[in-house]
Amino acid sequence: MTAGSRPPLPEPTTLLREARALLPEVIGVRRSLHRAPELGLHLPGTQRTVLDALAGLPLTVTTGDRLSSVTATLHGARPGPTVLLRGDMDALPQQEDTGLEFASGVPGAMHACGHDLHTAMLVGAARLLAARRAELSGNVVFMFQPAEENGGGARYMIEEGVLDTPAGRGAEAAFALHVTTRFESGTLYVRPGPVYAAADQIHITVRGRSGHASAPHRALDPIPVACAIVQALQTLVTRTVDVFDPAVVTIARIQAGTTTNIIPETAELHGTFRTMSAETRVRLRTGIEQVARHVAAAHGADADVALVEGYPVLHNDAAFTESVVEAAALVRPGLARELPEPVMGAEDFSYVLERVPGAMAVLGARPPSAPAEGGPDCHSHRVVFDEDAMATGVAVHTAVALHHLAGGGEKPASP
Repeated sequence: MTAGSRPPLPEPTTLLREARALLPEVIGVRRSLHRAPELGLHLPGTQRTVLDALAGLPLTVTTGDRLSSVTATLHGARPGPTVLLRGDMDALPQQEDTGLEFASGVPGAMHACGHDLHTAMLVGAARLLAARRAELSGNVVFMFQPAEENGGGARYMIEEGVLDTPAGRGAEAAFALHVTTRFESGTLYVRPGPVYAAADQIHITVRGRSGHASAPHRALDPIPVACAIVQALQTLVTRTVDVFDPAVVTIARIQAGTTTNIIPETAELHGTFRTMSAETRVRLRTGIEQVARHVAAAHGADADVALVEGYPVLHNDAAFTESVVEAAALVRPGLARELPEPVMGAEDFSYVLERVPGAMAVLGARPPSAPAEGGPDCHSHRVVFDEDAMATGVAVHTAVALHHLAGGGEKPASP
């Protein structure tokens, strides 16, 4: 091979065969994680499982200071670009009810969003790419991230340098997968542009005047005021937001009162609003505050409004998305399909994609016995994923990295 040349890419299906051979080991990592889920920024047991699984590979490994992250860098035999692959590691605070033999052994915690699969697939990709180290021109950064569920772990890892890891040459592209039971196992979906929504929190306190339940005219009941605010917020969406620029407002928790015969002083509303554009995000923020305060005022009450900014919109780079489609053909010709519509869920991989071009793709992992519609999916305490889909995920991660390092992810130079 001449200096500066790049090796040919693997023949289609080669990577999938290699990933399938590795699948029992990947399943073993996944089940170890599933049995012992951890929440938030600090995942010491999960971190140890990942470090043990990476032991012996030719990687430069560092761990986080403020969180239990793992950053592992594979330096190719020759200089070249750097691509980052990410897997999130944290679980959700809910009791598992799947009946799996490897179900969570931690009360009130469960891997219900597939992060155990994401982490195990990234370990598998590290193994396949490490075996090709002598052929690589460039670097691969494996980003094992805590606290995707509400904790913003990606932002912490960025602050601690995950995008600047390889000596002198930071990550120039990034890729991640997310599993779902919406789609048949082993299928892959991706689209350019906005894919996951921005998600911000709503906290409203309606302040009335307490009194006896038998004499509401002598009190100022905050509960019907709170109900009126909930209804008005739904009208805010349908009457002020462009139907082609989607938004969702959900009040998920209402809290008021202590017993049956006391009108309480306050009623609390808690929820979220999700948007796909910066313009609609600002419009809703302003509108929610106006609706809450003015509806309360119309009833003679007051409303305190706190809107907490969450994850930004996850935006797939168009050129990199095209390269993902090309790379997926190395796993199986025609594997990548266009994701039918954006997802109104949120993803903190968006913080990475704000800084480097990249994409997140969706990997189908519906068990063959599960119904095509109406079955449990992510965040359900009954969700079950098909572990065979992880072979496709391992192969796709590997293919995206190889394709990018071979020049397939590079944009043509400007004239």
